[in-house]
Amino acid sequence: MSTLKISYIIEITKRDFAERFAGSVLGSLWAIIWPMVNLFIYIVIFGKVMGARLPGTSDMNAYGVYLATGLIPWTAFAATINRCTSVFLDKKHIITKVNTSFSSLLLHIHLSETITYIISMLVFFIILAFQGYEFHRSLLLLPFLYYLQQLLALGIGLFAAVLNVFIRDVREITGVILQLWFWFTPIVYISNILPQFVQKLIAYNPAYIIIESYHRIFVFNEYPSFKSLMLLTIMTHFILFFSFLMLRYLEKDIRDFL
Repeated sequence: MSTLKISYIIEITKRDFAERFAGSVLGSLWAIIWPMVNLFIYIVIFGKVMGARLPGTSDMNAYGVYLATGLIPWTAFAATINRCTSVFLDKKHIITKVNTSFSSLLLHIHLSETITYIISMLVFFIILAFQGYEFHRSLLLLPFLYYLQQLLALGIGLFAAVLNVFIRDVREITGVILQLWFWFTPIVYISNILPQFVQKLIAYNPAYIIIESYHRIFVFNEYPSFKSLMLLTIMTHFILFFSFLMLRYLEKDIRDFL
């Protein structure tokens, strides 16, 4: 990747943050405030005030940590897919005037969501440290886990983005699918409460493998299933490869259609 292209991606990422908080007094500080508010709700309100508990543990913070470690990665994952889906139409004014790379438009979304994810995780780690949480060495797998989830999001988002140029309903359909996908993934509930046949079915849910890995690392202080992560890695790279092939094949048509 050329230096010019990297500079361009960084520049549109900065602009993305500026536009997101444009007109507000606190500006980019909201990128820190929102994670703090959300994590306070997850850990303090649900865990201590409402008394939500995880079965098999008396730890008052366990459910709050369970909830936070599911919602933080899911937010980055879903936001990346959702924003990628409409990126070609949203940046139509750039694509039609400048010979810009489609991959740059996708990567700036990934970079923007990565910054938000890192801020949320830093706030989360600080809260855990203040509560005396014992960090497990399985935390070293977090960069790979995030890489995997975002690569999957980029692959799905790119596929939806190409289709959305020709079929404008794809954006709304993607939103509906993400909403259903969220509730089909054990984030706010545990998989044990589901019927046996649903538990078997949910094992094929890629998001379940990712979120369950986060839960094992943070909540249960153990390593995730390496077999599941290996299979997901193969599937993720296949989806991304297929999506880029489709983009390359239809790139001219996309530019003409826009």
